[in-house]
Amino acid sequence: MKKVSMKTRKEIIEANKKEYQKATKKEKKQILDSICCSTGLSRDRAARVLRKKSFNKKINIENRGRKVKYGPKVAKALEFIWTLMDYACGKRIAAGMSVMLDALERHGELVFDSDVVQKLREISSFTIDKLLKPVKKAMSYKGISTTKPGTLLKKDIPLRLGTEWDDAIPGYTEIDLVAHCGDTAAGDYVQTLDVTDICTGWTETQAVINKAQKNVFDGLIKVEARLPFPLLGIDSDNGKEFINHQLYRYCLKKGICFTRSRPYNKNDNCHVEQKNWAVVRRNIGYDRYEGQKAVKRLNAYYEKLRLYSNFFLPQTKLIRKYRVDSKICKEYEKPKTPYQRIQESIHIPASTKKELEKIFLTLNPVALKEEMEELLEEIFKIKIPWSGYHN
Repeated sequence: MKKVSMKTRKEIIEANKKEYQKATKKEKKQILDSICCSTGLSRDRAARVLRKKSFNKKINIENRGRKVKYGPKVAKALEFIWTLMDYACGKRIAAGMSVMLDALERHGELVFDSDVVQKLREISSFTIDKLLKPVKKAMSYKGISTTKPGTLLKKDIPLRLGTEWDDAIPGYTEIDLVAHCGDTAAGDYVQTLDVTDICTGWTETQAVINKAQKNVFDGLIKVEARLPFPLLGIDSDNGKEFINHQLYRYCLKKGICFTRSRPYNKNDNCHVEQKNWAVVRRNIGYDRYEGQKAVKRLNAYYEKLRLYSNFFLPQTKLIRKYRVDSKICKEYEKPKTPYQRIQESIHIPASTKKELEKIFLTLNPVALKEEMEELLEEIFKIKIPWSGYHN
């Protein structure tokens, strides 16, 4: 084929442009065949320049493909929602987006344009993760284990594997202690008692002065009083703060099922272990705290945190695991908040659901988050520096 000059190409394109833009699909094919043969352009290139108002060798990249639907305004609003929802993943944010936006609107905290709000309600989990990718930062912390096995009552308290309970009924819980000891387990330091319901994911936390049996037991009684359902079962690790006569007698008296996990098998307590990180460590961190002042400050913070996490933060839940050849596949249900799971449960009385709904409608997530941030600043002021730990 004889090489055609740029001027000749432009003339051929301009001569056929109007005809091409009005032509049918079959006619466009014939025009493209003719132009490609006479100019040497590829079909894609020829089709693009025939659709443009003027022929230019450098195609404007901005005009290629679909128009951007979620612009900078949506990205900025999404970042605010992401922060408000405790930096959750895209699937959890997408599942809880409508609940969060409704709450913000109800309390006059919705400062976005109506177009932005509508796009936030429609956005997919994949797009959420894509838009948040530039602002996400990896966090990697590692603590130390402070669990010391208790030797009493091991014959009386049965072992429980992770799948042995009927977790369709709210009230069966896993419990654990989170140590705020910094990088040494020496001396007395504050502990957080973490109680997580297996069915709904409802989580309660209570700070105690140390892991003495009496203090841990008193903390558990306070947690039980706050639960929106009866305490039916307790599953703990083998630490002596749980495996003791006081808690054992209490469970026998109240008809509470008391079991323990296998030693060195953390996955038996997978629900509470996950909350140790998601609820306690992500908010309080790994620093050391000592004394009653720290206990009071932490419990003031946990009073706000329980409302924030149980009413506004959706959680995923494993439905089943199955094997395909050599691969283990997992199936999860749609992310829901613990409050939503309680509202859907047939085992929770209507009166309890109504009380929780009244509480939910009064909660302002923005104000709640601001109060939590203020309390965290007070807590961080009393932490003990890593270089100042005593032996």
